[in-house]
Amino acid sequence: MKYLVTGAAGFIGAATCQRLLDSEHEVVGLDNLNSYYLPRLKQYRLDKLQNQSNFREARIDLADRAAMQALFAKEKFQRVIHLGAQAGVRYSIEAPFDYVDSNLVGTMSILEGCRHHDVEHLVYASSSSVYGMNPKIPFSESDAVDHPVSLYAATKKSNELMAHSYSNLYNIATTGLRFFTVYGPAGRPDMAPWLFTEAILNNKPIKVFNQGKMQRDFTYIDDIVEGIVRIQDVIPKANAQDPLNNPATSTAPYRLYNIGNNNPIELATFIDAIEQACGKKAEKILLPMQAGDVQRTYADIDALVSATGHQPSVDIYQGIEKFVAWYKAFHK
Repeated sequence: MKYLVTGAAGFIGAATCQRLLDSEHEVVGLDNLNSYYLPRLKQYRLDKLQNQSNFREARIDLADRAAMQALFAKEKFQRVIHLGAQAGVRYSIEAPFDYVDSNLVGTMSILEGCRHHDVEHLVYASSSSVYGMNPKIPFSESDAVDHPVSLYAATKKSNELMAHSYSNLYNIATTGLRFFTVYGPAGRPDMAPWLFTEAILNNKPIKVFNQGKMQRDFTYIDDIVEGIVRIQDVIPKANAQDPLNNPATSTAPYRLYNIGNNNPIELATFIDAIEQACGKKAEKILLPMQAGDVQRTYADIDALVSATGHQPSVDIYQGIEKFVAWYKAFHK
């Protein structure tokens, strides 16, 4: 098949492109290579894709309406995996309009492209951050998500609403994936695995927010990509059986799934895994909770497992060991 993958130079996007290429699909990878974090890392990921005959790069900004319209008209994609976005919870406090341009206007460009060019299935990235102040554990797709604690989370919730409106109006099959704390080789430098590894290897202290009293549903990149690739074959259909009691489904061809490890890890355990992989103990600076952060995340993934048969399996110690080995090699 012919795919458009947005955010192709990003962490999840590059890994998804590679998996599709391994299955001999044709992939157009879109990215604007912005400078939110290390352009060198983005180019590193892209370099691994560019020498493959069934991959082509599209260096386009999602918010560029004319360029996006021209791309869809020229390429006639069968499926779209929309992973491109302005990432980062805390940066959304500093630069809110970047999130409006990329996450809202950019997603609108994707929806319009799918509408006008008969795309069979749109799979797009949402986020566990949409659960915000939700006190119920584990987080379920049927939970209300009306109290985001960051603009980033609000844009992701908006993406889900925008997708539903297009599924309803134009019968476009859309599937949203709420990602839970993805990590692994070639991961983002603004995330805890990179920040902690960098500090520990360079004998610098690490910042531990909320005095370390947090939990995250860390999910290894291979498990995430497996879920994405499997779910894009599960094309949603309208559900006539009282979907109004479950926001994850609809009378339109629309679905939402959590994609996580279903196993929240204490921050102390996570730090221990990095210390073991680095062969050093961390010096910790205990700090209060940051604005826009949540105390814990925990994914109910029953719906995803039922739809795809995929149960994430990579242990945090195994995953962190692979990340640290990659980190050391990358910095050589």
